[in-house]
Amino acid sequence: MAKRPMYLQHVNLYVRNAERSKQWYEDLLGLHTYEYRPGWAAFMSADEEQSHEVALMQLGDDAPLQQKRQVGLNHMAWRLESLDDLKEFYHRIKEKGQPIERIADHGISLGIYLRDPDGNGVEVFYEMPRAEWPADYHVFSREVTGRGRFPGPWDAELVDQIPVPQPAAAE
Repeated sequence: MAKRPMYLQHVNLYVRNAERSKQWYEDLLGLHTYEYRPGWAAFMSADEEQSHEVALMQLGDDAPLQQKRQVGLNHMAWRLESLDDLKEFYHRIKEKGQPIERIADHGISLGIYLRDPDGNGVEVFYEMPRAEWPADYHVFSREVTGRGRFPGPWDAELVDQIPVPQPAAAE
């Protein structure tokens, strides 16, 4: 059998303005900038043992923005170590006035979805340890995983984003 990758090393995003995006990822996510080349790119990481987990490549202020639901990257997800860390992060988002697109309980994880200055999707989330998953198959199936394991300050904003499968329409 052929070797498979170890893990996803980085995501490369096109942005209009690398300085503005770099500032957003530093201020909101707390990412470390390993290299910044004004007018061209920023290489950033949450894990300082990695050269970069995200590269922000500048295209210019007139570059077209992504359209909702177009083919391409939906979002990148940044995992937090604990539910308490996610609660703290939620409060930081609120303090900075960052709009939250949605908050979703996925049964084994809770995700807070945002948009960066160029509309790129960003999720910050907490996932239960593997040993605490209610099943090791169909981990996103509502009837297997259930919901409601992540009470917190987001309760009023929490929405259920995993669609219920619908039967195919008869033709």
